[in-house]
Amino acid sequence: MQQTLVDQFSETVRTAAKVRQPLHIRGGNSKSFYGYPPSEQSQVLDISTYQGVTDYEPTELVITARAGTRISDIESLLHQHNQMLAFEPPYFADTATIGGCIAAGLSGPRRASAGAVRDFVLGVRILDGTGRDLHFGGQVMKNVAGYDVSRLMVGAMGTLGVLLEVSLKVLPLPAVEQTISLKMNEMEAIEFMNRWAGKPLPISATSYVNGQLYMRLSGAESAVRAAHMQLGGEIFPAGNTLWKSIREHTYDFFKPSIPLWRLSVKSTTPPISFPQTKQLIEWNGALRWLSCQKVPAVDSIRQAAIKYGGHATLFRGYCSTAPIFQPLSPALASIHRQLKQQFDPAGILNTGRLYPEI
Repeated sequence: MQQTLVDQFSETVRTAAKVRQPLHIRGGNSKSFYGYPPSEQSQVLDISTYQGVTDYEPTELVITARAGTRISDIESLLHQHNQMLAFEPPYFADTATIGGCIAAGLSGPRRASAGAVRDFVLGVRILDGTGRDLHFGGQVMKNVAGYDVSRLMVGAMGTLGVLLEVSLKVLPLPAVEQTISLKMNEMEAIEFMNRWAGKPLPISATSYVNGQLYMRLSGAESAVRAAHMQLGGEIFPAGNTLWKSIREHTYDFFKPSIPLWRLSVKSTTPPISFPQTKQLIEWNGALRWLSCQKVPAVDSIRQAAIKYGGHATLFRGYCSTAPIFQPLSPALASIHRQLKQQFDPAGILNTGRLYPEI
């Protein structure tokens, strides 16, 4: 049954390539707001029915699942064995799939301590733009020669291939988690987060918003208790709800339907402010969310991000006058075009979803 689906997907891609018919790859459709909208001429290639965990051995800390498998189903299975997807992927809808998770390349609050999505990808199975069924990587962590194509698919927004299966490293759930809250100003919070991030403390998430710094501690009960004594602050009892709401953007800061910028900068970057904007900080200061009542000049936001060694993404609130992702340098644009040509020579897979010209 599932192989029949792969054959159907492959035939659809081959047929589309012959006539250069653009394809819009879709799974749970939970992140359709992210990136550039698909071309109106695109034909939908729905892979949501290609579901199921194909291999999972808890003692090996590896799980392999088909791209249409819902993240909620994967995490439910992992939790039965006291394990987790350590990069804490955002869903944004119950329909979110593991394929969309990898394609979007988004990580949640635990990213600063545990690592990003691509750090946990061991292998992938894809259909390229000619319909070929290709496998890259494997199911173990090891040194390999050559280019790591598996991780190249992370954040590619489906422009390089139709994800069919993915193998991921998983980690044990922490024995105890506790959230503490400290009141301070933004500069104090940034300095505080960076000072303690360099210490051997079980800090698994940080967030600063509305004059309050929240820190999640994860690990053995004794380690969490000792860390709390060092850091100070009050225990925040609704910690699980808080971190889930930040991950899923249901926290009050994210609720207004106004433009939302995502700035990835050095963690030590001082406060960045623009008129009529609110801000939420994560990842020890390395991730700055800007919610804008009035859209600031796009160039000023991007220049601020570049000044502090990072980049800016218009995460929500697409408009035709503002590029969503940081424009590429000529050298990087050339690499992107070459990769697109190699994996999708007819240019039919999610073309323009990541960059309009690629």
